[in-house]
Amino acid sequence: MADGISSFWGPVTSSHEWCEKNYVVSSYVAEFYNTISTIPCILLALIGLLSSLIQRFEKRFSVLHLSNMALAIGSMMYHSTLQHVLVVLGEGGGGARQQQSDETPMVWEMLLYIYILYSPDWHYRSTMPTFLFLYGISFAVLHSVTRFDIGFKVHYVMLCLLCVPRVYKYYIYTQDIPAKRLAKFYLATLVLGSLCWLVDRFGCNQISSWPVNPQGHALWHVLMGFNSYFANTFLMFCRAQQREWSPKVVYVMGILPYVKIQKPKTQ
Repeated sequence: MADGISSFWGPVTSSHEWCEKNYVVSSYVAEFYNTISTIPCILLALIGLLSSLIQRFEKRFSVLHLSNMALAIGSMMYHSTLQHVLVVLGEGGGGARQQQSDETPMVWEMLLYIYILYSPDWHYRSTMPTFLFLYGISFAVLHSVTRFDIGFKVHYVMLCLLCVPRVYKYYIYTQDIPAKRLAKFYLATLVLGSLCWLVDRFGCNQISSWPVNPQGHALWHVLMGFNSYFANTFLMFCRAQQREWSPKVVYVMGILPYVKIQKPKTQ
């Protein structure tokens, strides 16, 4: 949405905008609420990363939490500038593709989820990470020279759907009630977040006439931050069960769940 004060970053070059007026709070931040709503995502990813490192989970989970953090930072960069290509003014020049800093990490993140979900039963262990790595690099290169819109959304949804059968299998094979609750929280935040995204995306004309904008896309960011955290925690529990690390879901101050493990002394 247009309106607001003059822009530090210049005219909007993103292929689409969201239902928030631009540059209302600051000339340096295009969409204020869509920008600051990524902060909880970064903090939750940091908490997950610390839990993974302190308890010495497999490196794949540290990389996964880092990818969540990178995605949130990329989203922050994109919503603060609304630039498809950001040209940095001043000596030296240079540039970075801000819309791609949001979209490309989304694909990389889903490739990581596919690896974590399917790799335990993959017999040819070197082929999967090699293929997914080359796929991710190829997508990033292609996306750097080509704009996607509907194609990107379809591609991303297809990657998400590849994860569904495996997540369901983990859910039905998990007997631990608190762990199953994590999966339910994951589903609930996904449904609520998607509803917020859809309302913000397709109901903007009606929302614009309301006295208060509910900031649906910002709510989507917050809910997806919790969604990723619940998904990662559930997968860490399932993997710890596979490794016989006696996992248990515990809560920080009775609010935020995490997985506590006890490795055998030989490990």
